[in-house]
Amino acid sequence: MDWKQKIKNIFFLGIKELRTLGRDGVLLGTVVYVFSLGLYFTATAGSDGITHAVIAVVDEDHSQLSNRIKDAFLPPMFHLMPEISLAEVDPGMDEGAYTFVLVIPHDFEKDVLAGKSPVLQLNVDATRMSQAFTGSGYIQQIIQREIAGFINRAPEENKQLVSIIQRNRFNPNLSETWFKAVMDIVSNITLLAIILTGSALLRERERGTLEHLLVMPVTPFEIMASKLWSMALVVLLAAAFSVSVMLREVLQIPVEGSLALFLAGVLLHLFAAASLGMVLATVAQSMPQIGILLILILLPMQILSGGTTPQESMPEGIRILMQFAPTTHFVQFSQAILFRGAGLSAVWLAFLKLFLLGCGLFFIAWKRFQRSAT
Repeated sequence: MDWKQKIKNIFFLGIKELRTLGRDGVLLGTVVYVFSLGLYFTATAGSDGITHAVIAVVDEDHSQLSNRIKDAFLPPMFHLMPEISLAEVDPGMDEGAYTFVLVIPHDFEKDVLAGKSPVLQLNVDATRMSQAFTGSGYIQQIIQREIAGFINRAPEENKQLVSIIQRNRFNPNLSETWFKAVMDIVSNITLLAIILTGSALLRERERGTLEHLLVMPVTPFEIMASKLWSMALVVLLAAAFSVSVMLREVLQIPVEGSLALFLAGVLLHLFAAASLGMVLATVAQSMPQIGILLILILLPMQILSGGTTPQESMPEGIRILMQFAPTTHFVQFSQAILFRGAGLSAVWLAFLKLFLLGCGLFFIAWKRFQRSAT
């Protein structure tokens, strides 16, 4: 059989896979959801930072300093409730109406100006763990800043020998939405590439159509290649839509680098991730088994890839091991291109490593599939 016939077989077998996916409403709906509404919900909801934290103040001093402290709790970080009395603190905390309640005692300003050490009471609803821990630190910094500014009102007294000017690169407002949206796309591309190719191969085995394919004049290589290009095409188109429409238009997140360069890297990653999915499909005998393997393999890959914690903070052994994971290099060049506007000269090494990993994984899957087919 000549190479032209092989290409035709791969092409038409891939078309069959696309038609099968089109009839699978669950998988197709999952692809559409995770790259559209799922991405939007992940990026905009469930922030780990302080956003609209409800704070109430019991002001028993009613001084210039106490008013200055109250006015410092500004949105969107805090939502300042109307002033309450001391008797309303416990009922309000019990009902969950407030996350923080700050109590400013009598003669607070007077004691501060006299050089004493007055005590402020901060009541925290610790059941709201993320806001309770982070918000308490912010409130303490705000209070100390306002007290220091109130005491040192003369410009000459407040001069500093060294002034630090902080500039946040690539994400000036430290918006979690920017970071979470890009990392969610990276995770979804990896997840769906593995699931779609793995399920496509297992589907043939579970339905008994694998034997039909093997008696046809097609080789195991052609069967695998057809599933790889068809499923990779679906994820590639979904990723292109997600970046160009959801990121840029809906979420208004600036994409600094070249979309074409990013999609070229996505294509290489799909080759590696889809090959890994076929390796898992040759190991597992059913969809529940491949689901368990995904938990054991995919989750550590996602956590240790450097998307949330820099790999420099990890033990040396973990860093060396993760160099053999496709997600490590994918996260590296995705952040470089989409956040920093990097060009090919900055990401070519990650591209090369992904290609080599993909070739290795595809070879392993091919050999295992050949062995199971005979």
